[in-house]
Amino acid sequence: MIWNECTLGDVLRVKHGFAFKSVFFEDEGPYVVLTPGNFFEAGGFRSRLGKDRSYSGEFPEDYLLSEGNVIIAMTEQGPGLLGSSAVVPEDGRYLHNQRIGLLQEVDHTKVDEKFLYYLFNTRGVRGQINGSATGTKVRHTAPERIYRVNVSLPSVNEQKRIVSVLSTYDGLIENNRRRIALLEEAARLLYREWFIHFRFPGHAHVKIVDGVPEGWELAPFSQLAEYLNGFAFKPRHLGEHGLPIVKIPELKGGTLSKTPRYEGQEVPEKYLLETGDLIFSWSGTLAVDFWVCGQAYLNQHLFKVTPTGRSSAAFILIAIRESMPKFMNQSVGATMKHIRRSALSDVSIALPPAHILDDFQSVLDNQYAQVRALRQHNMRLAEARDLLLPRLMDGRLEI
Repeated sequence: MIWNECTLGDVLRVKHGFAFKSVFFEDEGPYVVLTPGNFFEAGGFRSRLGKDRSYSGEFPEDYLLSEGNVIIAMTEQGPGLLGSSAVVPEDGRYLHNQRIGLLQEVDHTKVDEKFLYYLFNTRGVRGQINGSATGTKVRHTAPERIYRVNVSLPSVNEQKRIVSVLSTYDGLIENNRRRIALLEEAARLLYREWFIHFRFPGHAHVKIVDGVPEGWELAPFSQLAEYLNGFAFKPRHLGEHGLPIVKIPELKGGTLSKTPRYEGQEVPEKYLLETGDLIFSWSGTLAVDFWVCGQAYLNQHLFKVTPTGRSSAAFILIAIRESMPKFMNQSVGATMKHIRRSALSDVSIALPPAHILDDFQSVLDNQYAQVRALRQHNMRLAEARDLLLPRLMDGRLEI
C-alpha cells in the first residue's frame, strides 16, 4: 500500500465559529450552541442532556451546521479535548460556536472527509496539535497551526475501507448512547411525575398535607446515605501505574489518557471504588453518576455515596440530579464553587411510604442496570476500536 506524505493544510481549511451572545442563551429551543464540552476526549459527538444551551437570537445562516460536518475542538476546555474531532449528527439544529473549528474546502481527490474525523483522533495528529498549542491556563490552537500538522494518507479508496471498519464500532457505540439517553430521560420523567407533581398510582385518593401527600415525609439527603469524601492525594502519589484516581474529569468521561494512577499502600481501602458505586462531585462542578470503569481510587472533592435506608443508589442518583438547583443555591466560594457537607442536611426530598417507593424503585433500578450495562458495553467497543485505529491509520494493519 502506498502512503503519501502531506500537511493538513494541503487538503483542508478550518473555519472559526461565531461569537454567539450569552444574553440569548436559553435552556430550551430549536438551536443548540456547541462548545468543546460536546466532544469526547477520544473523539465523537457528545450530547449533554440538560446541559446544552439553546440560542434564541439572530445569527448568520452559514453558522448553522449540517449533518456530516466534521468539527474540531480548538480549546482545551477539559483534559485531552484539544484537537478532538466529531461529526455533526443532524441538519439544522447545531450552531458553530467560537472555540470550534469546522473543516472546509476538503480536497476529496486526496482525502475522505470521514477519514479526517478518525485522523484527528490519532495520537500522532493530536500530539502535533498539542505540541504547537499556546496558552498557560487554557491551551488553544489555531487554523495556521493545524495546517502545519504532517500526516500520511493512503488512497481514497483505502481510506473509505478503513472508515467502514471503524464506523461500524462507532455506530454500535452511538446506538447504545441513544438507548442510554432514552432510559435516563424516561427515569427522569417518571421521577418528576411521582415525586414532584405527586401523580403516583392512587394519588387521586390521597390528600396533600403541608405540601406533600399524606403519609409522605420530607427527608434530607443526609438521611438517605453515607457520604465519604475522597482521599487527599499528593503529587508524590500520582504516577503512570496502578489503579486510576477518579477526579471530576473521570466522573464525566471515565478513565482518560491523562488520568493519574496510584499503586502504593498508603491509601485506606475505604477509598477504593468498584463498578456500580455512586459518586457525587461536590466541588467545582456539581455532578452525580455511577462509576462503571472497574476498580479505582476516589479523590477528594468527590463523595462516594452508600445508601443506608430504603432508598436505592439509582433513586438517590436521580433525586440528587433533580435537586441540583437546590444544591447550587447552597454553594459557596468565590473562585471554586462548592457545597458544604451541611447542604446534605439542608436539602430535602419528598419520601413516600415503603410500598410506593418499592414500586418506583423496581422500575428505576432495572432502567439503571440497563444503563450501566450499556455503558460497559460501550467501553469494550471503544477499547476494540481504539486498538484498531492506530494500526489502520498508519498501515500496520491492511484491509
